[in-house]
Amino acid sequence: MTRYLVVPQWQGSPSSRAMQLIDGADAIAGDLPRSATIVLDVPAGAGEALGTGVRRLSTLLSISERIVEALAPFEEPVLTVGGDCGVALGAIQHAVRRHPSLAVVWLDAHPDFNDPASSPSGAFAGMVLRAVVGDGEDGLALDPGDVPPGRVVVGGARSFDEPEAEAIDRLGVAVLPVDALRDPETLVAALRATGAEALYIHVDVDVLDPAELTGNAHPEPFGLTVGELTGAIAAARSAVPLVGSSIAGYSPASAATASDDLGAILRIVGALA
Repeated sequence: MTRYLVVPQWQGSPSSRAMQLIDGADAIAGDLPRSATIVLDVPAGAGEALGTGVRRLSTLLSISERIVEALAPFEEPVLTVGGDCGVALGAIQHAVRRHPSLAVVWLDAHPDFNDPASSPSGAFAGMVLRAVVGDGEDGLALDPGDVPPGRVVVGGARSFDEPEAEAIDRLGVAVLPVDALRDPETLVAALRATGAEALYIHVDVDVLDPAELTGNAHPEPFGLTVGELTGAIAAARSAVPLVGSSIAGYSPASAATASDDLGAILRIVGALA
């Protein structure tokens, strides 16, 4: 049985709509099975950078520790619901400790591969995948080698900062554009090439085409349909056992409209659960 951890974190987002991520997380939580769901208490304050290139670092450190603690009792797969994409770091840390041969499939319109020096915004959500491969601020990055770049597949990204593109190329991270993902077997082949024996999938809802979802703070044209996304997830799961996942980035215009996109969101949740 899948467990659910809801983390309404907004402090990692660069968006002017960051706090609306709370409404998105709350709306998703309302449709999850109560007996299998934990909603994490997230500090309300923004936090301090602590002299680093990561905005709101103090709060992000605290939340990441809480995520790891909340997940610690579980051996079964957990779907972590954000909030911003930064919630995936602690969830991947939990997964790789139990499954050292872990591949990470990152389905996102942006690769989130900046580091604190290259980030134009200082927002951790744009650095989290770089932190997953061990390059990030102390306390907010995995150990180098936990998830090597060769076991990471970025799918659906279509907006790269130049330093991200350079680092991805230099480190050998596999990148599958939207058109490639429309054939699920392309993702399966990339996943098998990692040699991994366990799988973690992260979905930022902006991997979808803007026509598919209105509650998207960072819309990028020419994305996937919901059917294409869920088909890719199903194919990946058929190739390698899914041991953890996350969905993030749902930012409705208001709490009153948060239910408008839930049909699409819950199809993705169902594919991951």
